[in-house]
Amino acid sequence: MSLILYLLYYLVAIVALFFHFTGQLERWGMEWVVIVLAITVFPVVLYL
Repeated sequence: MSLILYLLYYLVAIVALFFHFTGQLERWGMEWVVIVLAITVFPVVLYL
């Protein structure tokens, strides 16, 4: 179960980075997603 959550988290992070670099997140007003993922990387790596 933990492995599935870990992979799901990183899949979301990769998709968010893709949309960030293509400029879609800024157009959609969701640039905060990158900041949230950046803040949560350390706890996710520790606890998952």
